[in-house]
Amino acid sequence: MSNIKNAFKNGKAFIPFITCGDPDLETTAECVREAVKNGADLIELGIPFSDPTAEGPVIQGANIRALKGGVNTNKIFEFVRELRKDISIPMVFMTYANVVFSYGAEKFISTCQEIGIDGLVIPDIPFEEKEEFQPYCKKYGIDLISFIAPTSENRIAMIAKEAEGFIYIVSSLGVTGARSEITTDLDKIVKVVRENTDVPCAIGFGISTPEQAHKMADIADGVIIGSAVVKILGQYGKDSPAHIGEYVGKIKQAVVG
Repeated sequence: MSNIKNAFKNGKAFIPFITCGDPDLETTAECVREAVKNGADLIELGIPFSDPTAEGPVIQGANIRALKGGVNTNKIFEFVRELRKDISIPMVFMTYANVVFSYGAEKFISTCQEIGIDGLVIPDIPFEEKEEFQPYCKKYGIDLISFIAPTSENRIAMIAKEAEGFIYIVSSLGVTGARSEITTDLDKIVKVVRENTDVPCAIGFGISTPEQAHKMADIADGVIIGSAVVKILGQYGKDSPAHIGEYVGKIKQAVVG
């Protein structure tokens, strides 16, 4: 059993996403520390990939900047090992199947356990193909996070029953990025999830404002924000940590308020 449940033990959780190595790993570390200091309950760390199919232009840009800066999986593992010396909240990696395959699935997942990563978010692995990684995740105590999308419909109950860690509910169709309005019937999706599992669910994709975060927290157990956080990194670069801390504080207040 991973540490992830602790993110939800004190009520509604806020989960910011940060791309590792944008603009460099030192800045990433300071951004994580500022996020934790300002109320983040779980950190989703993105491992950069050259073809991030689920991402909109903001996170794609961060991936390109990080890769150009020479970031790779081994450097990110070392970075997390260092970070774990003073950061105790749950952390998960978000990356793509190719990154895990090319590193060697068992080697990648066993290293996650060794450095203190609690879960894996792999958006291009459908539920039906999770057996590629599930046995290793089970062996090393890493939660493989399940996605439920607006198109999941009659598969929601099945996915929920087998979920672990937390369930990532995708708010809208399409790629990541801020949206002015979220029109999916999320109440209905969450109702089916709750009927089938006690595993907490968090809503992500398209959330950027405190108002949206508050609304989503009313529906689910947590809120995930990526593009709006990464946009701050794109704007302020090495000066981002204080700005990210301030943003996280506002969102966390909205989530619990």
